[in-house]
Amino acid sequence: MLDVGLLNQYFVHNYQLINQYNIRGTDMNREVLKDILLSQEKREFLQGKIIKRELEKKVLHFDANSFIIIISGIRRCGKSTLLHQIRKPDSYYVNFDDERFLNFKVNDFQKMYEILIELFGKKDKFYFDEIQNIEGWERFVRRLHNQGKRIFITGSNASMLSQEMGTHLTGRNIRIELYPFSFREFLRYQDKEVENNSNLVSTQKAELKRLFLSYMKLGGFPEFLNTGKIEYLQNLYENILFRDIIARYNIRSQKALQATALFAASNIGKQISFNQLKKMTGLTSGTTIKNFFQYLENSYLTFLLPRFNYSLKSQIYSNKKVYLIDPKLSQVIGFRFSEDRGRILENLVFLHLKRNFEELFFHKEKYECDFIVKKDLNIKKAIQVTWQLTDHNKKRELNGLLEALNKYNLNQGLLLTFDQENIIKIDNKKIILMPVWKWMLEA
Repeated sequence: MLDVGLLNQYFVHNYQLINQYNIRGTDMNREVLKDILLSQEKREFLQGKIIKRELEKKVLHFDANSFIIIISGIRRCGKSTLLHQIRKPDSYYVNFDDERFLNFKVNDFQKMYEILIELFGKKDKFYFDEIQNIEGWERFVRRLHNQGKRIFITGSNASMLSQEMGTHLTGRNIRIELYPFSFREFLRYQDKEVENNSNLVSTQKAELKRLFLSYMKLGGFPEFLNTGKIEYLQNLYENILFRDIIARYNIRSQKALQATALFAASNIGKQISFNQLKKMTGLTSGTTIKNFFQYLENSYLTFLLPRFNYSLKSQIYSNKKVYLIDPKLSQVIGFRFSEDRGRILENLVFLHLKRNFEELFFHKEKYECDFIVKKDLNIKKAIQVTWQLTDHNKKRELNGLLEALNKYNLNQGLLLTFDQENIIKIDNKKIILMPVWKWMLEA
């Protein structure tokens, strides 16, 4: 049986040799490049079931201006499919996440452009998949942009895209992040589109609750939903770890990185300490752990949520809460003695908020509130999440939310559970108790 881990380590070794000695060979052969571009253009990308993504409208909205559109996100979340859904006929498409581009260098871009014109005629729109794989790509894109061309790009590494755009494409781009399926998109996949959930009958609610439990269990990676194969997610994780992180950042402490990823996946929704992880992994520096998490975040595998503080320094040095990109992937990577539905629910709420807001925090003083939403200079929302509000946890959950409401001068808070709905009034504060699945269809 093929050992995926050994295969990826072999890839890492060769990738590092290429970078170390710059052995990319001579300019790419013209006929080889022509064959690649022809085969990519002829390939039928939109086969099978195509789900309309909520991000499509936002992308098309920006299509009317002159900005370079960057669609970034974790591997296999549907970026290429979205690119083809929005693609216009009068355009070129090139996918650089193709092993045949291994010897492609920045000097080959002009040759590629000439071949595209030769094969398909002159066009003014370009759709580039995973272009960050080619060192120096931003110079070519800037030249196209200066010529008035429309450019759409996808990428799987947030840091590399931002570094390159910051150096050469400042003020010329808009970056939009794509995630695995939201709950509404999951419903579309199940052919269960919900137009209005304000007047649902009991049988419809029961069906939505069933589907939400399925969403919690299966997650939102399109290809996994198609196949149901755990090996697919395992291979995805291996590719991210070995190719996107270990090879790209030349990581020597591979076991420590794997232990860090395992810890993150096993502790979603919990506060973590870099020093605690330093001791657990046997590393001598908490900075290394911090860097590991930065690499994991750059690849969109994990996210760290800071504790809100008006002091930026205090925010930076305080403990963070950790979340993963997908509930099923967290189960595949992580280790748990039992299914913690409350933590999984909280992780899904985080991802939903992440799709809609840029600045998220958690609140922690005497009590804790799961999510604080900041917009511009002000705190706009306080949200608490628990699987079920019971006599056992009611005081803790309400006190955390009320403390946040008082701290940030908010009159209303949101308490999300799986299946409870009510309005609670305490000390002139209004707390809306709402099912998560219903909130996800409204928010």
